[in-house]
Parts: sequence; C-alpha cells; structure tokens
Amino acid sequence: MANTPQSAKRARQSEKRFAINKARRSRIRTFLRKVEEAIASGDKEAAAAALRAAQPELMRGVTKGVFHKNTAARKMSRLSARVKALG
Repeated sequence: MANTPQSAKRARQSEKRFAINKARRSRIRTFLRKVEEAIASGDKEAAAAALRAAQPELMRGVTKGVFHKNTAARKMSRLSARVKALG
C-alpha cells in the first residue's frame, strides 16, 4: 500500500505502463509466432513476408523499452537465418 501521494501516483503509473508493455509484448510475440508457423509449413515466400512484417514491430519494441536491442537483433538474426535456409 502506497503511503504518500507520490508513491500512490507512481503505483498508478506503474500499473498503466505494465498494461501497455504487456499488450506490446503480446503483439510482438504474435508477429514472431506467424514467422515460426510459416517456417514450420516450409513456405519460404510466406516466411519472408512474415519476417518483413515482424521486423519493424520488434524494433518498435526496442525503442519503447519492451525488449533490449541485442535481444531483438538476436531474434531477427536467428529467424532470418532459418528463413534463408528454407530454400
């Protein structure tokens, strides 16, 4: 329980930010899942399209502070290598 007006406000802000970040993380994971599903189906064109759609979402998550820059770079690198290997 917050004891001061400042801590009460920070608690409200924290809850609001948590909800926003949770929605953002969920949206990004959906884009990544679509790439994974396209890779699993073996469709290179669909996988490449899904990857192109996922990249800006992932980078937006970095700028908004949801993901670390290196985490996003690692995910993009690994996904693009898997899409490239579909051949």
